[in-house]
Amino acid sequence: MIEASPKKIIIFKWLTWHFFEVPKKILQGFWNYLVFNINYFSIPQLLKTLFSHWRRYREFYGRGFDPKKYLEAFVSNTISRILGAIIRIITIVTGLIFEFFIFLGGIFIFIIWIFLPLIIILCFFRGFKLLI
Repeated sequence: MIEASPKKIIIFKWLTWHFFEVPKKILQGFWNYLVFNINYFSIPQLLKTLFSHWRRYREFYGRGFDPKKYLEAFVSNTISRILGAIIRIITIVTGLIFEFFIFLGGIFIFIIWIFLPLIIILCFFRGFKLLI
């Protein structure tokens, strides 16, 4: 005795797969891309060390009080910190821009996936309309 229920089961399996299982995996995949991007650009580390010396270049003040040596070391260390902050800010902004585009790409792909059955049906009918 053959019943029509296996077809319904296949349709329900497809609906479950298309609208529940795959969207979870798409979201997990794009979450992984977002986390990777943050780690690739080292954004948390760069924020922690924002005003550190650039490449640890720094002058030591030395012993005793020599105003000329003290001022030279102070200016050199200040320039090194400012340069380090500028480079780190540029890197952080670049990473955040990439993060934004990854986020937009994830939303776009997620929406396309959800509406893909409707898009396929509309394209199918549009093809028949063009033939006639």
